[in-house]
Amino acid sequence: MAGKLRHGGRGWEIARLADRQHGVVGWAQLVQLGISERTIERWLAEGRLHHLHRAIFALGHPRIAEAGRRWAAVLAYGEGALLSHRSAAVLWGLARQRSPLIDVTAATGRQGIHRREGIFIHRGRLHPEDHAVRGGLPVTTVARTLFDLAEFTSLKRLESAWEEADRLSLLQLTAVEEVCERGYGRRALKPIRRLLAEARAAQITRSPLEDDFAAFCRAHDLPTPSFNTTVLGFEVDALWPNERLAAELDSWEFHRHRAAFERDRARDTTLQVAGYKTIRITHRRLTQEAPTLAKALRALLTAGA
Repeated sequence: MAGKLRHGGRGWEIARLADRQHGVVGWAQLVQLGISERTIERWLAEGRLHHLHRAIFALGHPRIAEAGRRWAAVLAYGEGALLSHRSAAVLWGLARQRSPLIDVTAATGRQGIHRREGIFIHRGRLHPEDHAVRGGLPVTTVARTLFDLAEFTSLKRLESAWEEADRLSLLQLTAVEEVCERGYGRRALKPIRRLLAEARAAQITRSPLEDDFAAFCRAHDLPTPSFNTTVLGFEVDALWPNERLAAELDSWEFHRHRAAFERDRARDTTLQVAGYKTIRITHRRLTQEAPTLAKALRALLTAGA
């Protein structure tokens, strides 16, 4: 296709642009590369370009993958538009794709902004610090993405995205606090500030987490485990040896990075093969889900007795 599109030596540049944007190009981009409007119209008539949105085209064939749909949606709303909300969460790896619509945020006050097929357009103020790039695509930062999600998804899914951001080491509490201070989306403030408060509390209490767990066991009449003991060459935070049950006390920083996450899961698998059960306990579960956690521990201890 690059050969067919060669226009004064520009075909290669167009091919490179389309490759970066997963098969998508914009009218303005082609003009910037020196392609005349008349030539663009001819390429459309010949089937070299295919309309996706107004002034946004697929190069070569009309079928594009999800990544191309994201590019088309962002380009459709011009400079400064960002992939956002649920679509941004998917791109960052914080959520699964659940909707066929692509979420895009464009700045308020722009003239001629309107809905396009397959795109959910959000109008709102975009601060420079809300801008990020992932895979070359303009997207809201993780902090702004989480804030936006708070207005368009359930608390359960918001918490899931928040925890995934933490696990991937993408969550920056200061950045989230700054988004709150800028006051975007008033409905988002309550759930986000709740999550921030829980996170800050976990940071404060991460050092005495073992003491908290020992007190928890006493309060719920559970047998006190051995702490920081070794099993099959692995150190575990808490162990009931007779019941072959291990507990890992995951503080706020337990998801330090992907390698640590994978090592923890490999250890869990090794212990499981050897007949040990492993339960992971966070500060949040210990403080906010105490009855449910106590019931689960009691059942595991009874099953292993």
